[in-house]
Amino acid sequence: MPAASEPQAGQPSRWISSDEISEATGIHRPYLVRILAALTAKGVVKSKKGIGGGYALARKPQLISLCEVVRAIDGPVAPLSCISLNWHEECVEQERCHARNTIYTRMRDAMLAVLQEFSVQDLVVDARQGVSYGHCLGHLLKPNA
Repeated sequence: MPAASEPQAGQPSRWISSDEISEATGIHRPYLVRILAALTAKGVVKSKKGIGGGYALARKPQLISLCEVVRAIDGPVAPLSCISLNWHEECVEQERCHARNTIYTRMRDAMLAVLQEFSVQDLVVDARQGVSYGHCLGHLLKPNA
């Protein structure tokens, strides 16, 4: 979200419309609205309907970890449900599964460590410098590429 959406003393300096966010980020509005709904449902973003409404961060950007954002949008960080901390499902092979107990557990822990170390504030730094992630969107979620 653009830096203007940062809350000041609990109130956003300005509500940002989904159209503005879409234009600024290059994310197609129908997809963006689904992302914003997920972020709103998890309390990462707040929304205001009507004239002058839009979206804003629910808290100061340094108080919102990237882990919280990823979980709000994508759900589990873990690659397998048998190692998920929040969406754990038992597996009959989990005690003897070498890949689960070494590789996948380490992947989960590394991903969580990085996502918990950084916050939305780290992304605000880029926004304030005019860094665009638009070109990155072409590299996201391309299975079979």
